[in-house]
Amino acid sequence: MGGIDAFLKSSRWLLDALDIGLVAFVIYRIILLIKGTRAVQMVLGLAVMLVVYVVSQVTGLYTLQWLLDNFLTSIVLVIVVIFQSDIRRALMHVGRNPFFADVAYREETKVIDELVTAVVSLANKKIGALIVIERETGLKNFLEIGVDIDARVSSDLISAIFLPFSPIHDGALILQKGRLQRAGCFLPLSQNPDISKNLGTRHRAAIGLTELVDAVAIVVSEETGKISVVVGGRMTRDLDSTSLRRILTRLLDYGKGVR
Repeated sequence: MGGIDAFLKSSRWLLDALDIGLVAFVIYRIILLIKGTRAVQMVLGLAVMLVVYVVSQVTGLYTLQWLLDNFLTSIVLVIVVIFQSDIRRALMHVGRNPFFADVAYREETKVIDELVTAVVSLANKKIGALIVIERETGLKNFLEIGVDIDARVSSDLISAIFLPFSPIHDGALILQKGRLQRAGCFLPLSQNPDISKNLGTRHRAAIGLTELVDAVAIVVSEETGKISVVVGGRMTRDLDSTSLRRILTRLLDYGKGVR
């Protein structure tokens, strides 16, 4: 035991460096998990509350301090409730089996290729489309109506669904677990008053859904033929095939376990 204690004392700097490195890695992974989601705004809100709490202590604002003190005593429970989807996603990542990553990567890269091909084709023809890709948070509670498809992802099938004479071309196409599951779905529209008046129903539906869940929405404008991707209520517009493929690969991050 004496030898172990001596070793630990002599290697204290190495253990401290390892400790700091592990904490930095955990913080980095947390940032990756919440990047591009609504959790970022919630983290900022909590940070502001902590700053106000410190200010209330320094300035002697006792009533405000009492209110924040009671709130912060249950901060762990608050964090669990607010970030439940992100925590679930992190735990699922930890529990994933890395030995099947290459198989998943090859299969799901094909899904991205088929998506990009279909979306670019629709954009060139100025055919409107709304495609939603489920990630960790289930979409069942947010889907209204819709037609069951349960088919392999195919650019030809996607294009056919959104043709103007198709009876389900106006709704959203839903991808779940790498397959086309439902089409013609109605999504909740965003109530954000700051959204541009020039955005149509498809864009508002994409923003509205992604404000509630961590899904990825792809929108093709019927008026301009421009491609947009929406995540966490934020829209990236005017994408070409290369940028669309790059964004989808990063957001879905197939085969790497990070979403």
